[in-house]
Amino acid sequence: MGIWLHELKLLLRQRMAVPLLLLTLAAASAAVLAGAAEVSRQQDVIKRIQPQQAEEEAAIADFVTVGADPGDAAYYTFHATWDEPAPMAFAALGQRDVAPFVLRVRALSLESQIHEGENYNPEMALPGRFDWAFVLIYLAPLFLIALLHDLQSGEREAGRMAMIQSVVRNERALWLRRVAWRVGLIYLALCAPLVIGGVLMAAPVGEVLAMLGLAALYVLFWTALALLLARLKFGSVTNAASLAAAWLVLTLVLPGLALLAINAAVPVRQGVELTLAQRELVHAGWDRPREETMQAFFRQYPEWQNMAPLDAGFHWKWYFAFQHLGDVNVADQSRAYREGLEHRDRWTRRIGYLLPAVGVQAGLHRLAETDLGAQIAYQDRIRAFHTSLRRFYYAYMFNDVPFTMADFAKAPRWGDAGDDS
Repeated sequence: MGIWLHELKLLLRQRMAVPLLLLTLAAASAAVLAGAAEVSRQQDVIKRIQPQQAEEEAAIADFVTVGADPGDAAYYTFHATWDEPAPMAFAALGQRDVAPFVLRVRALSLESQIHEGENYNPEMALPGRFDWAFVLIYLAPLFLIALLHDLQSGEREAGRMAMIQSVVRNERALWLRRVAWRVGLIYLALCAPLVIGGVLMAAPVGEVLAMLGLAALYVLFWTALALLLARLKFGSVTNAASLAAAWLVLTLVLPGLALLAINAAVPVRQGVELTLAQRELVHAGWDRPREETMQAFFRQYPEWQNMAPLDAGFHWKWYFAFQHLGDVNVADQSRAYREGLEHRDRWTRRIGYLLPAVGVQAGLHRLAETDLGAQIAYQDRIRAFHTSLRRFYYAYMFNDVPFTMADFAKAPRWGDAGDDS
C-alpha cells in the first residue's frame, strides 16, 4: 500500500496534475448543475401549465355553455399534454433540448399540432447542450490525453528511464500503478458529480450504475489508445499531437461524416412539410362536397352513419369530420416520416459500434430516456389521448347532446390513464 501512496504523491507533485483534476471536477459539476437546472425548469413549466389549463378552461366554459354547443367546446378548448423528465435526464438531455416536452392539443386534426415542434434526426454524433454526457464524451478524453501522453516519454526525455528500469523489479507493475492513479482520479472527478446528482434527483441505482459503467468503458478506450501509442516510443509532443488528432477524428470528424451519410442514405421529409400537406388537405375540405366528406368519415366511424342528414349551412359535425380526414389522408406520410427517423436512429446506433463517442452518447440518451424512442413514445401517448378527446366530443356532437358546465369536468385528462408516465 505504501508504494501506491508514494506514486500518488509523485503524481500530485506534477505541475499539471492537480489543476487538471480540479478542472475535470469543475466541468463535471457544472454540467450536472446545468442539466439539473434545465430539468428543474422543465418540471416547473409542467407544474405551471396545469393550473393555467384550469383557468383557461373556466374562461372558455363561461361563453361556450351559453349556447351549450359541443362543437364550440371541442373547437376552443386546448388540452395540455406533457412529458415528465426521467430521473437521469439531467445527465444527458438529448431530444429534450430540441423537441417539445409540453404540447397543448385540440380535438382538431392532430398532425399539424404534433409537428409544430420539428422533430429532427437525433444528432447523437454532434455536440449538443452542455451536460454531463458532453463532458464525458468530448472533454474527458482531452483530460486523459493531458495526463497520459507523457507517461513514459516524459521519463525518457528527462533521462530517468534507464534508472527506473535498473531500480524497479517489476516495471510493468510500476506503469500499472501510474496509469491506475491517473485514470482512476480522472474517473472519480468525472463521476462523483453524477452520483451526487443521481442521489439528489432520486434516480434508480441501476440507472446510475449503468451510466457509470458506460463512462468506465469510454475512459478505458481512451486509456488503451494512449497506452498503445506509448508503445511506439514517440516523443511527448508527438504523442500529444497524435492523441489530439485521434480525438478530433473520432469525436467530431467521423461522427459528422457518418451523420451526413446516414441523412443522405435515408432521406426524410421534415415534419414541417408533413404539417403543410395536412393543412392543405384540411383547407380543401371546405370545397369538397359535404356528402362526400361525411361518407368518408362514416367509413372511419360507422357508429354515426345513421344520424339525421345535415341541412344547408355550417355544421360542427361536418367541420370535425373533414378535420379528422386531414389526419387520415396523411397517415401514410406520417408513418413514413416516423419510420425514416427510426431508420436513421438505428443506423446511428449501428455506427456507435464503430465510433465509441456515438455509441456512448446513444447509450446515455437511452438510459436517460431522452432519445428519439422516448420522444416518439410521447407522441404515441398524445395520439391516444387525442383519439379519446375526439370520441368524447363526437358523442355530444353526433347525438345532438347539449354541452353544459358539468360536462367540461368529464373530458379526458392527460394522465388519467397513465398518459404522462
